[in-house]
Amino acid sequence: MFSNFDFGVITSSLPYLFGQGMVFTLTLTALAASGGVVFGTLLAMMRLSGLPGLKQVAKVYVELMRSLPLVLVIFWFYFLVPYIGAWVTRSPNPVQVGAFTSALITFTLFEAAYFSEIMRAGIQSIPKGQTGAASALGLNYWQSMGFVVLPQAFRNMLPLLLTQTIVLFQDTSLVYVLSLTDFLGASSKIAQRDGRLVEMYLFAAVVYFAVCFTASMLVRRLQRRVAIIR
Repeated sequence: MFSNFDFGVITSSLPYLFGQGMVFTLTLTALAASGGVVFGTLLAMMRLSGLPGLKQVAKVYVELMRSLPLVLVIFWFYFLVPYIGAWVTRSPNPVQVGAFTSALITFTLFEAAYFSEIMRAGIQSIPKGQTGAASALGLNYWQSMGFVVLPQAFRNMLPLLLTQTIVLFQDTSLVYVLSLTDFLGASSKIAQRDGRLVEMYLFAAVVYFAVCFTASMLVRRLQRRVAIIR
């Protein structure tokens, strides 16, 4: 199988693979992770707020997203949301949602459900005395969260947040269903064009392994440092 392995097809495709495919993957990962952390933190605060309405809405959202396959959510958003938008705005035509925008919103909303559970655990790990001291200073619930609890929770949960971001990096390969060119999509296009499936898919696997393994090692080092600080 490897007797005719062609390294030339890999080296000649590096500018396209990394200049377009990997840049797209990293951009989508960074934007979706940032949005997911922000929205996930809000969901976590809603679930811990004690207000029945907010708590139930956040709980239903998190459980719904965590029970659905990501690829199904991508399909649902891309194909159905334009028609839902047209119905809401009473427009005769579907609302145009670009493929990249659709993917970004989908990953952000989906990953927020997982980030929220990480943040909820981080918030609950903070001693009750911290919130009690904030209340004694006259801070309300949202002020206590923003100034006292969340900074400590972020530090405690940073390794887990980064680990979930690594999972998100891997999941971005699912954008192939929208015909977007991420790193795996770029590899697949070259493989189909040149008929070099073994070379391109093996190279893609090596790159994904190298990136994820390196990132995991850095997260472990960070986790040890955070443990020492505590």
